Amino acid sequence: MSQTVYHFGGNADHSDPRQKDKTITGGKGANLAEMASIGLPVPPGFTITTEECLRYLDLGGDFPEDVRNAVAKGVAHVEQTVGKTLGDAADPLLVSVRSGAAVSMPGMMDTVLNLGLNDETVQGLAKTSGDARFAWDSYRRFIQMYSDVVLGIDHGLFEEALEIMREDNGFYSDTEMEAQHWEALTREYLKIVENEQDKPFPQDVDAQLWGAIRAVFDSWDSERAKIYRRLNDIPHDLGTAVNVQAMVFGNMGDSSATGVAFTRDPSTGENVFYGEWLVNAQGEDVVAGIRTPQYLTRARREEAGADKPSMEEAMPDAYGELARVFDLLEKHYKDMQDIEFTVQQGQLFLLQTRTGKRTAKAALKMAVDMVEEGLIDEKTAILRIDPMALDQLLHPTLDPDAPRDVLTSGLPASPGAASGKIALDADTAEQWANRGDAVILVRVETSPEDIHGMHAAKGILTARGGMTSHAAVVARGMGRPCVSGASGVSIDRQERTLRIGSAELAEGDVITLDGGNGQVMRGQVPTIEPELAGDFARVMEWADKARRMGVRTNAETPEDCKAARSFGAEGIGLCRTEHMFFDADRIMAVREMILAEREDGRRAALAKLLPEQRSDFEAIFEEMAGLPCTIRLLDPPLHEFLPSGDGDFAELAEATGMDTKRLKRRVAELHEFNPMLGHRGCRLGITYPEIYEMQARAIFEAVCAVQKKTGEAPLPEVMIPLVATKRELEILRALVNRVAEKVFEEQGTRVEYLVGTMIELPRAALMAGEIAEEARFFSFGTNDLTQTTLGLSRDDAGRFLNTYVDRGIFARDPFVSLDIDGVGQLVEIAAERGRETRGDIKLGICGEHGGDPASIAFCEKVGLDYVSASPFRVPIARLAAAQAALKA
Repeated sequence: MSQTVYHFGGNADHSDPRQKDKTITGGKGANLAEMASIGLPVPPGFTITTEECLRYLDLGGDFPEDVRNAVAKGVAHVEQTVGKTLGDAADPLLVSVRSGAAVSMPGMMDTVLNLGLNDETVQGLAKTSGDARFAWDSYRRFIQMYSDVVLGIDHGLFEEALEIMREDNGFYSDTEMEAQHWEALTREYLKIVENEQDKPFPQDVDAQLWGAIRAVFDSWDSERAKIYRRLNDIPHDLGTAVNVQAMVFGNMGDSSATGVAFTRDPSTGENVFYGEWLVNAQGEDVVAGIRTPQYLTRARREEAGADKPSMEEAMPDAYGELARVFDLLEKHYKDMQDIEFTVQQGQLFLLQTRTGKRTAKAALKMAVDMVEEGLIDEKTAILRIDPMALDQLLHPTLDPDAPRDVLTSGLPASPGAASGKIALDADTAEQWANRGDAVILVRVETSPEDIHGMHAAKGILTARGGMTSHAAVVARGMGRPCVSGASGVSIDRQERTLRIGSAELAEGDVITLDGGNGQVMRGQVPTIEPELAGDFARVMEWADKARRMGVRTNAETPEDCKAARSFGAEGIGLCRTEHMFFDADRIMAVREMILAEREDGRRAALAKLLPEQRSDFEAIFEEMAGLPCTIRLLDPPLHEFLPSGDGDFAELAEATGMDTKRLKRRVAELHEFNPMLGHRGCRLGITYPEIYEMQARAIFEAVCAVQKKTGEAPLPEVMIPLVATKRELEILRALVNRVAEKVFEEQGTRVEYLVGTMIELPRAALMAGEIAEEARFFSFGTNDLTQTTLGLSRDDAGRFLNTYVDRGIFARDPFVSLDIDGVGQLVEIAAERGRETRGDIKLGICGEHGGDPASIAFCEKVGLDYVSASPFRVPIARLAAAQAALKA
């Protein structure tokens, strides 16, 4: 059976490779063993493995005898190394009990310090340390922390008692309190515990230890830990290790201190020491903001104009040793380190090192600098940067120093920040934007008809919907900040007012959105524009050298195309032509076409749309000259274009000459109970071929025009959506070819083009070999393929998907990251069968998954030719594709 507890420090054996495997002993445990093995000053301790956490949770919160025996041996190792005994009334050993998962989750799981103190051992600690103040301070800290973490008692009760003690004695700071004050406060804390749980604070140190171990394991399944894992794509089945370590004390007077430090600046990436420290304090004083920390270095202190001395000035010897350790650790781990340290009576101890979290800007600078310093190579630099972190650089962000009046929070659905006037419908948003106003579109939820308002708005706020709702998907594609599912928003459409949190606002009032954290703020908060040169460009250059797959963009406007090209897109992987139809100038002609009961009526309406559609394509093709452009013919069900309100019906009646009653009857005839699986996609082209004829003509006329104008044509790839059978594609491919030949004859020129299909139905994936006889390319529409394979509605599943992820039914939201086992298997089958039929078939992916690093890695494994992502995700896809190629 595998070892369940590993010792570190002292004379411990660190040779077992499992001990330095973060999946077994967690990041903290593995690094403590590593630091101890290279001779750094690490207090001794032991680590209970992540495997035992999972076993404990499976057993319903129980510990087998073998684990209890192994923990007893671990305690004996610490006692022997330190020369003290846990629970010894005369000279007690005190320990800390901390979490430590394989992936760092700062602040998400529990910690207990000073464990081993009770009414007897506190007296022994006072005697052996010669400092009663320190002993009682440590005991009161332990009671508060243990009561909060293990016993579940509100820590506010203890904070209130401390505040009363300070006020009663006229103290401004904790440092003014003497031993008698801490002793009196400790006795007050003990009373609070007894009042809250009807029994005294536990005095048995063995019971204290097992209570703390239990609490740390339980914290893996805490709500905050689950949310953090979900937001950071950390698997739920890793578990956390528990690290039990001899205490060292930063609160033993003015020769003692505690601090947190980084070997480089985690915000900017500069190669300077960065951190904070406190004299006569314990670790939670720094991280919890109980006291205002001091700067680590003199340079930082002077830069900030602070009075209190830096560690460099106040403790030069300890600081010098810390600087030596910084250098050693960074060279050892070859990455920026985040270090927790304690100075006990002048002696430095290291409590933790881990790879430091950093901003995207800092990550890029560190990667480039470390390559230049010879610390790492280009491959390591590429693999080290989290592609998703680049999102921070691709959108405006709020000035971190600006004040914020936060009204409510929702889901951070699309990153970036924006301020503007509240507009409660898409038309108003567009009108105000056209007159030069910055607008935030606020809706209960968005629909495809809101597309013009979404495009006009600087940001989007919805009261309903999830991370993959319509608003979220479209906003990400447009690069608009979006906060969705903000339940604190209620809208009164009649009065044109709304409540956000407790604030009453009206249309036209200014708010600010932070799409990075989901906050909604009153008024305008200044933003900072992204800078994409320098380190960013250098890393992208390395990534492009390393990747195999192409990276295209999903785009429908010249503005989108321009942005995508600036981000390095190599063509269009998906142009959704229906978005062009929602324009206010065209929607009436679209509705006339849909409501016409005969072909001649439809053709008359389509003739009005042809020049508009051709103009759209020309603008796009000019931006993409020389590059492949996949144009999807009309896909959504026709009812999405139809009116719903009486005002819309009246306007349409006037435009068409049909009476309102007849129009409503016609709309009712077109109603579908399940439109996603109804009369849409290629089915429209089969039943109303004139629609696809008009679109094909617009495409080919636009290509010929751009070729004549610029001398360089794009490669149009005409994509037939929702194909389930070879025959559907055969009919529509013939239609496209027929129109192309006619246009080429009229224009006196020819251009190369391809006809292919979107694989978004399970049957199409399974019959891909047959369909490939007619298709020159497959584009995997994984949004709909996920819906049709899993039987989930993307717009409705947000209500329960988080529960499914938390319960381990899905590893991740399948609309965010591809379901590789199920949907991925269909993609693999289709790719394999398509290539068997047509060896040179072009294969790509154009769903939202085209911008997801895990999904991109799968595309590399399957051998797809390209991925396509929204413009603002193109750099993410470039870096993720490079990482996938390097790992292949």
